[in-house]
Amino acid sequence: MANMSDEQLTKRDRLRYTKNKTSANLALLAIVFDVLYFVSIYKSNMGSYYYTLMMGISVVYNLVFMLVAFLVSEGSKNYLVQYSYLIIAAGVLQFVRILILPVKAHGSIIELSDGPVQVMGSAQFARVCIYLAASGACCLASAVVGIIRCRQLAEAEKAAADFVSNSEITS
Repeated sequence: MANMSDEQLTKRDRLRYTKNKTSANLALLAIVFDVLYFVSIYKSNMGSYYYTLMMGISVVYNLVFMLVAFLVSEGSKNYLVQYSYLIIAAGVLQFVRILILPVKAHGSIIELSDGPVQVMGSAQFARVCIYLAASGACCLASAVVGIIRCRQLAEAEKAAADFVSNSEITS
C-alpha cells in the first residue's frame, strides 16, 4: 500500500462514499434491451402460433428477468457482490433464450389464409437476437464492473482498517 500514490488512495477511499452507478446502469440498460425484445417478438401476429405454453413461460420469464435485473441494479449500487453473481446467471440465460423461441419461430412456417408464411422473418430474427445479445452483454458487463468495484472497495476498507490499527499501535 505504501507504493500507491495519494491520488490512488483517495480514489479508492471515495468508493466507500459513492454508489456503484456504472454497474447499476448497465443492469437497467439490460432491462431496456429486454423490453425491446419483448415488444418486438410479441407484436407479431401469426395466427395462433404464439398462443402456446412456451410463449406463456417466455412472458413470465421476461417479467422475472426484469425484476431480477432491477433488484440487481439496486443491490449493486451498494457494492453487494452477490448481486453480481446473480446477474451473470441472468446474462447467460439471455444468450440461451436466443436458441429457444427466436430460433424455433424463425424456422417455422404456418399456413394462413394467404398461404404458407414464415413465422419470423430474417429481419425480425436478427433484431430479436441483437436485443437478447445486447441484454446479456449488459448483464455480464454489469457483473464484471460490480465484482471489480466490490473488490476495490474491500481493499480500500482493509487498507483503512490496517491504517487505523497501525495508528493505534504506534500511538
